[in-house]
Amino acid sequence: MDLLNPEQISEFREAFAFFDKDGDGCITVEELATVMGSLQGHRPSEDELGEMIRDADADGNGTIDFAEFLALMARKTASSSAGAGGGGDGDYDPDEELREAFKVFDKDQNGYISATELRHVMINLGEKLTDEEVEQMIREADLDGDGQVNYDEFVRMMMLSDGAGAGGNAGAGAGAGHRQ
Repeated sequence: MDLLNPEQISEFREAFAFFDKDGDGCITVEELATVMGSLQGHRPSEDELGEMIRDADADGNGTIDFAEFLALMARKTASSSAGAGGGGDGDYDPDEELREAFKVFDKDQNGYISATELRHVMINLGEKLTDEEVEQMIREADLDGDGQVNYDEFVRMMMLSDGAGAGGNAGAGAGAGHRQ
């Protein structure tokens, strides 16, 4: 119900790339200020910018990676389609943001991200990965060795990738392709 379809993911990918001026896979306060300034004709205040980042920044690292952006868009889409925006910005929950990001990947909603599901999302994000690259991403995140990524592994992977600077557009792609 609150999942994004491939067309929406593609649109959000383009929007994210627009915001991500330096192409590092994260939207910073400065990038947000630049874009908002050009879109609105005036630069938002530091407080306004800080609030925008905090609303979407699930891991608290001060930037928005693509997975966080997707989760925010999924939540906003679900809120607007539900009418009276049940998950308003006033009760922001970083755990909920991560759960929403996980749902984007976990297409069959079985609680695990398989290589097939990861490949599907990455293709929708415009990433052209080999089967080996997808398998490597799963292996790096798969702590219990079952060949899939569960929610706890996903959260750990997101925190590690962001803590290490999460290169490129790997925020949604597990960041695994950019870690050593």
